[in-house]
Amino acid sequence: MQIRLRRAQSVLSSFFALLLAFAAMPARAAEKARLRVDDYRIEADLTPHLHQISARATVKFTALQDLSVAVFELHNALRVTRVLDEKNQPLSAERVTQDSTIRVPLPAGLSKDASTTLTFEYEGVLETADDSPVPGLKLAYIGDDTSYLLYAGRWFPVSGYGLNRFSANISVTIPSHMMAIGSGKATVSDSPASKKPNSNGLPTKTFNFLYSKSSFPGTIVAGIFQEYKSDEAGLDLHVFFKPTHQTQAPSYTTTAVQEFTYYITLYGTPMSQRLNIVELPGDTVPYAWAPEIAGLAGPSITEKTNYRLLANAIAHQWWGGSVSPATKDDWWVIDGFSRYSEAMYVENAAGAAGLEEAVKDMSVGALAYDTVPLSSASKLDPFSTEFQSLVTDKGAMILHMLRWVLGEDKYLKTMREFSETYRGKSATMDDFKAIAEKNYGDQLTWFFSQWLDSTGAPEFKVKYTTFRLGGARAVAQEDKANKPAGFRVTGEISQDLDLFRMPVDLRIETDGKTENKNIEVVGTNSPFSIETFGRPRRISVDPDHHVLTNSTDVKLRSSILRGQALQQQGDLSAALAEFNKALDLNKNSSLAHYRIAEVFFLQRNYQSSANSYRSAINGDGDPRWTEVWSHIQLGKIFDITGQRERAINEYRQAIQTNDDTFGALAEARKYLQKAFERPKNKE
Repeated sequence: MQIRLRRAQSVLSSFFALLLAFAAMPARAAEKARLRVDDYRIEADLTPHLHQISARATVKFTALQDLSVAVFELHNALRVTRVLDEKNQPLSAERVTQDSTIRVPLPAGLSKDASTTLTFEYEGVLETADDSPVPGLKLAYIGDDTSYLLYAGRWFPVSGYGLNRFSANISVTIPSHMMAIGSGKATVSDSPASKKPNSNGLPTKTFNFLYSKSSFPGTIVAGIFQEYKSDEAGLDLHVFFKPTHQTQAPSYTTTAVQEFTYYITLYGTPMSQRLNIVELPGDTVPYAWAPEIAGLAGPSITEKTNYRLLANAIAHQWWGGSVSPATKDDWWVIDGFSRYSEAMYVENAAGAAGLEEAVKDMSVGALAYDTVPLSSASKLDPFSTEFQSLVTDKGAMILHMLRWVLGEDKYLKTMREFSETYRGKSATMDDFKAIAEKNYGDQLTWFFSQWLDSTGAPEFKVKYTTFRLGGARAVAQEDKANKPAGFRVTGEISQDLDLFRMPVDLRIETDGKTENKNIEVVGTNSPFSIETFGRPRRISVDPDHHVLTNSTDVKLRSSILRGQALQQQGDLSAALAEFNKALDLNKNSSLAHYRIAEVFFLQRNYQSSANSYRSAINGDGDPRWTEVWSHIQLGKIFDITGQRERAINEYRQAIQTNDDTFGALAEARKYLQKAFERPKNKE
């Protein structure tokens, strides 16, 4: 299974890229399944130089209802040459390119619960994204440097993508100088003597991958890699990086061991303790996962280990590979659980401040497209950013809030029990809810109904009055009287969701000890009364961000998120409108000005772009990288317009910031040496 991303701008962080991603799922995923695939036997010959594949796939499946036609998805670039029944008798097959399917009529039909096999022989050229089952995204490619056949690419007949667990025995024949990585027990053999060299005249070898458990094998990556191994902590870890990234391999190996063992402490052992981390080309998804596989796109493999992206990919060994969703409405079990697992590892590695930043990011994604309840995710277009925003970030925020409601020990117990109970199985939201309620010791209908079955989030406001104990008059905040014996703060927390109910932390900062009190916020107004020894100076609601809340900052960043999604889809006018909404919320937002400048740059409106980059530099400086990249982009504009000296000045100012976010310093130094030239053809 995959997370997809259109080609990101160079200054887009891996984390933010994931917010713009969506699950590569079939448009028909919401329909009731008519059959269940049990097992695959696949033999595939790859000719990388010609981008060709020739394959034979035997599919064993069971009818879930009386069946007259068996339907499978298959990449549109692949042509089926023959379909055979279990007696090797030829059958007719209809190709429907609109939904990338192959429909095979079953002459005798198949009764409910009965099983049979079909064998597909097919071939084709996998070179571009033109016929991809996910429009515009390359998920299957065969080439000399690296070939990748991702499960989401439907390079073999697929039914119930992401929901239908299966076993597989896959053999892949490739040129002898290449190696292949797949799920399961691997064996390698020279091709049979009777087999001629491939059409490029190269000797070949065959890699066989046997995965006998029920999961989602079916991803194969082949190429020229350098392999690094580790058996630390009992983990069978293999890292396959290109020679250009050999210096990064040791740090990624160490980080992967740390992340994998950390997740074991949280969730128990996954279905396998073998893990292959493999480098993918930069023309596909930022990361991919399959049982025993975590694929990272080459551009994301940097000197500074991209531990967040790696943590998310590895977490899918539990959430997806081991425990999977029963229906599309349960999809957050994959992406939401992995997203929050990533956040918990950030907390483990970077402390509370790291978790706080991750939660802020997840909050923005959770509310960017909050129009459909998470429990009704199947109503959304599965190829939309709305779907991924919902299942990934709102799903993660629900776990974050549940952790607050249950308490640390009960939350960890719930997650481990859920992981171990449904290991190797599909699960529903009700399954998870039942385990959470058992450990909580009471029903949690109020919690799950609010966050799974409803939309929206509160925007807290607090009003209060401070009284000096022993006196009748209210004490003004600016009162400079001598230190009193004690104070009482009375007030109320208000928000606009009538059915809302959540425990919320209230923090009172005083001249002395800071006081914290847990307030049960119910309805639109919740009163409180707290006594403090020191004079209250400041009161904050939910200071540690335990609850998904709306705010001006969240609204601003949500507008920017929506704008970037539209920009990547090529709708620059709509993107500009979203960025301007963000600017309406904060005229000084460096990020909003920067994104507006990007749109003008793409439109070749260089004067307006330069003005906006200047505004970004002079804005609130949040995030910090907007300064260095605004200078770089201004340098590019001056180079394009023939003002080399001014361009050099901007590149130098970029270097003086000493901010190397997203490789900014190398970019600036490159254009100091040679002027930037805009490509003749727009991307």
